[in-house]
Amino acid sequence: MTRWARAALASTALVALLTAGACTTLEDGLDLASPVDGSVRSGYVATRQPITFENVQASDPQSSIGRSQHPKILAAYGGAYSDPKLERMLATIIGRLQAETADPNRAYRITILNSPNINAFALPGGYVYITRGLLALANDSAEVAAVIGHEMGHVTANHGIERQQREQAAEIASRVVSEVLASEPAGQIALARGKLSLAQFSRQQELQADVIGIKHIARAGYDPFAAARFLKAMDSFSQFRNAFQAGSADLDFLASHPSAPQRIELAERHAREAQVAQGQGATDRERYLNGIDGMLFGDSAAEGYVRENRFYHPGLSITFAAPEGFVIDNTAEAVLATGPNDMALRFDGVALPTSTSLVDYVNSGWIGGLERDSIRQRRIGTLDAVSARAKGGEYAFDVTVVRVGGQVYRFLTAVPSREAGSVGSIAERVANSFRVLSPAEKASLKPLRVRIVTAGVGDTATSMASRMVGVDRKTDMFRLLNDLDRNDAVRPGARYKIVAE
Repeated sequence: MTRWARAALASTALVALLTAGACTTLEDGLDLASPVDGSVRSGYVATRQPITFENVQASDPQSSIGRSQHPKILAAYGGAYSDPKLERMLATIIGRLQAETADPNRAYRITILNSPNINAFALPGGYVYITRGLLALANDSAEVAAVIGHEMGHVTANHGIERQQREQAAEIASRVVSEVLASEPAGQIALARGKLSLAQFSRQQELQADVIGIKHIARAGYDPFAAARFLKAMDSFSQFRNAFQAGSADLDFLASHPSAPQRIELAERHAREAQVAQGQGATDRERYLNGIDGMLFGDSAAEGYVRENRFYHPGLSITFAAPEGFVIDNTAEAVLATGPNDMALRFDGVALPTSTSLVDYVNSGWIGGLERDSIRQRRIGTLDAVSARAKGGEYAFDVTVVRVGGQVYRFLTAVPSREAGSVGSIAERVANSFRVLSPAEKASLKPLRVRIVTAGVGDTATSMASRMVGVDRKTDMFRLLNDLDRNDAVRPGARYKIVAE
């Protein structure tokens, strides 16, 4: 969460709007063992139990942990993403890894999460998850194999069980320390050391899973250097995002893993130890690109779309624009936008009975530091609205609420106190851009997708990026998606990822 968002939340206690995450559900993920047909054939009935992930794992005591957490994971990441072509491509990768696993009795259930976040993780019992955001960033099958091999390494090493046991022990120890020694310096030191120990252990688990995964993909015939290559891509993405302060890493792989330089260095060393010459292992780039062609990119319709500096939500039938120079980030909690000179805005919504006036709502106590004499009623187009000013910490705020039926949409504009005089004009531009979408506008909105295109003679990164729609900093994004450094040229005849409808 960005600095302004933390300050805004602390001073105004805004209740976040959690957008619906109802998406296509892939109920069985990608089971490595295909079900056996149990139907009646030629006068007999198959007596064997169908070979499914659940049946294979029935005797595994760890599977109950993953099974109980699976619905929570789907809820947190917008459900599962279903694309048969993509699933077949992943099944090929998983099949090669399964054939060379160090734990042949282990079954894995792979679920593609319908999330633009870049993440992959595993739960005890063989539950492995990978987001479509991560698949969009990867450039070949070997990179995805490295990610999945890493997560299989967590399962093989029982890291989930170890972490659960340590967290339970730490919770008991912390409770004892806080109850007995909370007022003593020794108690605070003990609590701090316990948290540090857990953090260090988590990093050790991640690095151990890296080693297991790299050895695994090398045995499967994949390029072991793909692990380091993808770690570099994730680091580039992190820098791309953080440079504009437009990211919430709460559900991101990058927020919970060791620092990139350390992991890249170790990954390259372990790849060399695999004794596979660089460039000799399989990458299956063409098959991978075929698999992700047409995959959903960015937010789904349930979350709303960002198109350059404008946000559209077809489900809610609303749209608004951020000022030029602001970068919009559509998070699960709210739509955030950051601008120059530490200026920012937040947009969310709450249900409000039509019997409650907007003035009463603004006065109801949810805005800390409210300047009551600044409250004014207004109209935004044909819609009722109320604006007010507030102060909190080092920021000055403008709060504008707009009623659409039984829903109230809230704009919070924040600027540093030294720029307090500009908050009104910025907030006015944003609020005045808010409107209800027409049926034709709603029908014309389409999700963005990854499209695979072939470069022609004379094409450059800039000319290829010009084909992209719906994203800011097109050339930078094109290079990021295709793992191209600033000096790397586009090769005629080569295939590249772009973002288009």
